[in-house]
Amino acid sequence: MSPNSDSILSQEFSRRTALKALFGAASAAVLFGLPARAHAAEASKETTDKLNAAQAQLDEVQAQLDSIANEYAALANKNAQTLNDIENVQGKIDDTQAQIDEKKAELKKKRNDLSDRVAASYKSGGTNILSLLLASGSFEELVANAHYVEKINKSDRDAIEDIQTIQEELDAQKTELESQKADLEKLKDQQTAQMQDMQAKQQEVQTVLNGLSDDVKELMAQRDSEILAAAQAEEAARKAAAAAAAANKNNSYSGGSSSGGGSYAPGTPQQNAGSGKQQAVVNACYSTPSPGQNWCAAWVTNVFRNAGVGYFGGNACDMFNAWCYSSDRSALQVGMIVADSSHSGTGAPGLIYGHVGIYVGGGIVMSNEGAITSKSLDSFISFYGTGSGVRWGWLGGVALS
Repeated sequence: MSPNSDSILSQEFSRRTALKALFGAASAAVLFGLPARAHAAEASKETTDKLNAAQAQLDEVQAQLDSIANEYAALANKNAQTLNDIENVQGKIDDTQAQIDEKKAELKKKRNDLSDRVAASYKSGGTNILSLLLASGSFEELVANAHYVEKINKSDRDAIEDIQTIQEELDAQKTELESQKADLEKLKDQQTAQMQDMQAKQQEVQTVLNGLSDDVKELMAQRDSEILAAAQAEEAARKAAAAAAAANKNNSYSGGSSSGGGSYAPGTPQQNAGSGKQQAVVNACYSTPSPGQNWCAAWVTNVFRNAGVGYFGGNACDMFNAWCYSSDRSALQVGMIVADSSHSGTGAPGLIYGHVGIYVGGGIVMSNEGAITSKSLDSFISFYGTGSGVRWGWLGGVALS
C-alpha cells in the first residue's frame, strides 16, 4: 500500500509500545486465538462517535472518487476506440485517394491515346479512315467498314466515360470518408474535454479525501490516547488488586512454597502453544492500532517492532518480493507475514503497492485495512490474490519458531 514514513512511525512508537505492554499484561498468553482480556480499555463514546462519523464520511468520499475513476477509465476506453476509428477511416481515405490517382492517370492516358490518333489522322489527311471507306467494293462492304469505324470511336468514348464514372464515385466515397473523419475528430475533442473535466474533479475530490484522511488520523490518535489512559488506569487497578490478593495470601499461609507454574484451567490458551517470539507477535497484533488507511506495511512494521523482533521497513510489495517465498499451506506458521505485490481490489494503491498482513493462527490473517481486521486465510487469498497471488514467509528472514 502507501509508502512507509519512518518519521511518522517513530512519533507513534512510544505510545504503541506502551499500549502493547499494557494490553499484553492484561491478556492471557495465546497463540491461536484472541487474547482473553478481563476488560478491554476503551475510548470515550464522543471520540468513538466522531471517529466513526469521520470514517463514514471518508468512505463516502472515497466511493465518490472510485466512481469518478471508473467513469474516467470507461471514457478513456471509448476515446481509445475513437482514435482507432479515426485511424481506420484515414486508412480508407488514403486507399481511396490512391485509387482516384490511378483512375486519373488511366483517364489521362486514354485521352492522350485518342488525341494522338486524331492528330495522326489529321496529319495523314485522314487517309486511313477515308481509304478504308473508299476501298469498299460494294455498298454492303462500305456500310460494314463505316460501322467498324464508328465502333472504334464508341469504344474509346465508353472507356473514357467508364473511367470518369469510377473517378466520380471514388471522389464521392472520399468526401463521405472525410465527413466521417471530421465527425470522429469532433467526438475525440469532446471526449478529451470530458476527461480533462473529470481529472479536475478527481483532483478536487482527492483534496477533500486527503483532508478527511487527516481528520480520521487525528481522531485515531485521540482514541489511542484515551485507550492508553484507560488501560493505564486498569493496569494500576489490576496491580493494586494483585498486591492486595498477595497480602491476603501471605496472611493465610505461613511458610511453605507455591506449587509453581501457575494454574491452568482446561481450554485456557497457554504460552507453550508456540515460541515466545510468535506469541509476542500475536499479542502485538491485537494491541497495535491502525496507523491509518493504506498503511498496511507500516502496521506490520509496528507490530514486529512492538513485539521486540526488530524493525523491517518497506511497502507491502517490498516485503512480498523479499520475504514471501511459499504458497504451501503446510509451511504457513504463526507470525509469518502473508502478502501480495499487486491486486485490483483496492484500486491504484493495491495495484502499485499490494497488501500485507500477519498470520495469527487458527486460519486467521490480521491486517490493517483502515481498521485492524481479521480474515480467514481463504477470504484473504480470495480478495488479495487477484493479481500477483498471495504468498507467505518470515519477515526479515527471522524465523520465530
